[in-house]
Amino acid sequence: MTDASIDIYAALHTAPEPPLLAQLTRETHLQTLLPRMSSGHLQGRLLSMLSHLVRPRRILEIGTFCGYATLCLAEGLADNGLLHTIEVDPEREARIRRYVAAAGLAERVRLHIGAASDVLPGLVDEVWDLVFIDADKRNNDAYFEAVIDHVRPGGLLIVDNVLWSGKVLPTHEVRTGDKDTPLVRAFNDKMAHDARVEPVFLPLRDGLLLLRKR
Repeated sequence: MTDASIDIYAALHTAPEPPLLAQLTRETHLQTLLPRMSSGHLQGRLLSMLSHLVRPRRILEIGTFCGYATLCLAEGLADNGLLHTIEVDPEREARIRRYVAAAGLAERVRLHIGAASDVLPGLVDEVWDLVFIDADKRNNDAYFEAVIDHVRPGGLLIVDNVLWSGKVLPTHEVRTGDKDTPLVRAFNDKMAHDARVEPVFLPLRDGLLLLRKR
């Protein structure tokens, strides 16, 4: 079987993509240059399920893109829950806000436009139940270190793109000038031995790293 056929089979045996998210998927593919950055159906349903299992009061998302994962994660919010999401590109703000409003989540999703390094210091009073890190990969470790002390014991952190198109594998030769791959590798290796978290590496799409805070 090819990877594509496995993906199709998995999608057919997964809860269907909600209509609003299907609309966002189509718009993302039609109007953005890198639609693969969106979480998509299978990963989105996993994010939704994990959020439902955690029932978080506070979610932090670093890297919003078009808001697909945002809407999926928000599905599991506790009744009084809030989701804070950080997007560096102001040109994406209008689409994100439009879909958040269409989902009826305008009062429960707080969108912050700016660099995560600038936004996170203003959120230090929050205690996170669930954190999704899906921004510039070379800063995975910086984002992890910025938030880990603010995650409750037993809380969940999820890091996306940890396979990095297979470049993290030791058989891949890192090209001169590739600054991202060594940093993604180093972060993955660090998480495998970090006593603060219990890791599970899922080879789903481009790789999801689940980290339960001890």
